[in-house]
Amino acid sequence: MNSASAAQALLDWYDRHARKLPWRVSPENRKVGEVPDPYRIWLSEIMLQQTTVAAVKDYFEKFTRAWPTIEDLAEALEEDVMKAWAGLGYYSRARNLKKCADAVAADHQGRFPDREEDLLKLPGIGPYTAAAIAAIAFDRHAAVVDGNVERVLTRFARIETPLPDAKPEIRALMAELTPQERPGDFAQGVMDLGATICTPKRPACVLCPWRPSCKVQGSPLAETLPRKAAKKEKPTRFGAAFVAVDRQTGAVLLRRRPPKGLLGGMTEVPGTAWSAEFDQSEAIGSAPFPADWRRRTGEVKHTFTHFHLRLSVFRADLDGASVPQLGAAWWSAPDSLGSEALPTVMRKALSAALD
Repeated sequence: MNSASAAQALLDWYDRHARKLPWRVSPENRKVGEVPDPYRIWLSEIMLQQTTVAAVKDYFEKFTRAWPTIEDLAEALEEDVMKAWAGLGYYSRARNLKKCADAVAADHQGRFPDREEDLLKLPGIGPYTAAAIAAIAFDRHAAVVDGNVERVLTRFARIETPLPDAKPEIRALMAELTPQERPGDFAQGVMDLGATICTPKRPACVLCPWRPSCKVQGSPLAETLPRKAAKKEKPTRFGAAFVAVDRQTGAVLLRRRPPKGLLGGMTEVPGTAWSAEFDQSEAIGSAPFPADWRRRTGEVKHTFTHFHLRLSVFRADLDGASVPQLGAAWWSAPDSLGSEALPTVMRKALSAALD
């Protein structure tokens, strides 16, 4: 099976088995003239970074209801965008999402560029996202390589070089296989193949349109690919979170994190810095103000990309009016906590303190 035959076999399979996704134009609708919306493609690709389709769907629907167009998102307050993003993780994506919307609205008259090199100039758009937008939204010939594509192609061509060293070889193969016609559908087809047939465990090789040419089909070797370089063990950092509760209203004291850095611009309860040297036995000495702080049973555990975190959680019930001013802090009523821009780790801390 040559490249052209492989592409056609994959496209024929995609026409029959394409996943129905809220940001996708189906093959049937493409054939009658419907075209993908670059805004929806971009938004979905940013959300899908480091996240699953299942986790993203509800967030995508919420965003597109609140901000149906790139111009609407550009006019939104960053605080509202961060609130809508809360829980998706990797919060620099949300900040760059807003910056990119601002740039497209201001510098490109609300229209995304249609070439990879121009898309790469926009905030938060890297090589993969630029290729995906160019191919899927504009039918540009571009090699779109995500985790699913890496898995499919390392098996298809028996690429045993461990990731990330194998990435250039995989990208070159994807560029070779991608047809000039329907490159976006081809990219989505390979992604769907990885998501539904060429899965990490127990791939359904008998159902694969590339079975005749796959170099590992039906072999135990398939589940071992792609190979990955050994990961370094993540260090553990420690800290403390202090949950102040107004005994009259049940409101909780919150504040905003600095705009840059980990969880930048997100909302948090007052707490300490996180470090490997933090002594949890002396955490009470780091409380933001004097109060009857009581340590909750257990601790919050959370994992970030580069480290594990263990937080001691303290609670104080007090008269909110007696609390000294803490910069940009505010009291959030119990029925408002759900809409605050609280990252998952802070929601865990609140749950530990309030339950």
